[in-house]
Amino acid sequence: MRLNGKVCLITGSGSGIGKGSALRFAQEGASVIVNDLNGDQGEATVAEIKKNGGNAVFIAGDVTSPEEMERMAHSAIQAFGRVDVLFNNAGISGVGALHELELDQWDKVMRVNIAGVFLPSKYLLPSMMERRSGCIINMSSCIAEIGLARRASYAASKGAVLALTKSMQVDYAPYGIRVNALLPGTIMTPFVEKYLQTSYDDPEKAILAIKSRQLSGELGKPEDVANAAVFLASDESGFMMGSPLYIDGGVTFGKNA
Repeated sequence: MRLNGKVCLITGSGSGIGKGSALRFAQEGASVIVNDLNGDQGEATVAEIKKNGGNAVFIAGDVTSPEEMERMAHSAIQAFGRVDVLFNNAGISGVGALHELELDQWDKVMRVNIAGVFLPSKYLLPSMMERRSGCIINMSSCIAEIGLARRASYAASKGAVLALTKSMQVDYAPYGIRVNALLPGTIMTPFVEKYLQTSYDDPEKAILAIKSRQLSGELGKPEDVANAAVFLASDESGFMMGSPLYIDGGVTFGKNA
């Protein structure tokens, strides 16, 4: 029970990595606040946690809306008295080389992936600062460290999240708040699976090409990232501050001969 007694809010936890993390956090004893745009998926995550004996509530909210994120923070603190861990997981992908992108495509990725870290943090940090305690986990990506074809907007947004993580840590260390980032590789989620099915003539060939980039030779699973998130949320990572944690099967620092 590595998170026993902690109150943890996870954005975008109706599916994929967010859902996997919500389930793992609850298994480790956390009270979990599930946030998602999709109410059915968010409630389904809560129902699964409760079925397994855990404690969870659902608070709907769009991470790009200041009003909804302020309301989410207020509701979370009203329900539990505090939030110990904020996991800024919500995000979207973006595909296209720079010259191919329309401004609205670029803006949407920036808005979700960067404002989706800024706004939940903005409205929960004052409570953490007052308590002089807290943990924030930001979802970056290994693409922040490597080049990958036709991912200009996504790479820019995730690089910004990593830089923001480091800056946040400097500002909030005096308040006893830790801020770290997760940098996953390609994780097989329903979103990625749908993307592969709709974007490639031969999805199986595309999967093999992605696997070949990773020293592991395999794609990651949501549980792989969830386990890393549990570590960052727990007291075990108490000496990690402003740090990137890679869960990428070796794609960032490895190269097959």
